[in-house]
Amino acid sequence: MPPRPRRNQPSKRAQLNEAARLADRLQQAGYTKRDIARIIDRDPSLVSQFYTRNKGAAFVPALQQVLTAVETGGITDLPELTAIASRHTKRRTTASGARARVRTRALLITPTGSGTGRVGAQAIASGSSRLRPLIAEAARQGLRLAFTVRLAKTGYLHPSGSRTDSPGIRRDVIQRADHTEERSYGSAQTGGHDAADFARRVDAAGGDVTAAVHQWLVDTGRIRPDAHILHLEVRTWRPR
Repeated sequence: MPPRPRRNQPSKRAQLNEAARLADRLQQAGYTKRDIARIIDRDPSLVSQFYTRNKGAAFVPALQQVLTAVETGGITDLPELTAIASRHTKRRTTASGARARVRTRALLITPTGSGTGRVGAQAIASGSSRLRPLIAEAARQGLRLAFTVRLAKTGYLHPSGSRTDSPGIRRDVIQRADHTEERSYGSAQTGGHDAADFARRVDAAGGDVTAAVHQWLVDTGRIRPDAHILHLEVRTWRPR
């Protein structure tokens, strides 16, 4: 016979830390974990760790201010809530009092302006947030950028190797066995794209790099609106 459950045992929900409780209230107000991650400018996996690994203490003041802005101030715009959160997010410190490094994959831009960031399906589904700092820094430095996307073949509007699709770029499209293709847009030879323009597109998309790139591809008549990006790579360099 299985043991009888203990009485007055606190529920799992009652054991949540403050960050998770605040995240719960924001979700009750209509925001998703992905939205909350954008607001605090972190990966959605961190928000999940509020619940599973007791993380998030450093974001409690920011989440409190965001929740007040939503419930009392009636503010609903994600970029505005992100700005509020940024003013109340403090970096961790080491034992010596120095600012701790953020535990995230480094996106290094060299003195020549060369930088690369790649994301796969899981990160793409959450907005490719790891690429946002790379694009923002490239914009700050006045760099150029190019990107490579991978889609199902049926998602592209132009045939493989079309000069209309990516003029001036070596047209050796990478075709995969799973009926997907990788195509590049922009290069150092063609001048690439203005990083500042793409940074503005990302900001307009609420920090969602995937959505910004997808919208550019749709606006320029390169992919179907219902196409899904499966892989995304961004490269930067300094214009000559």
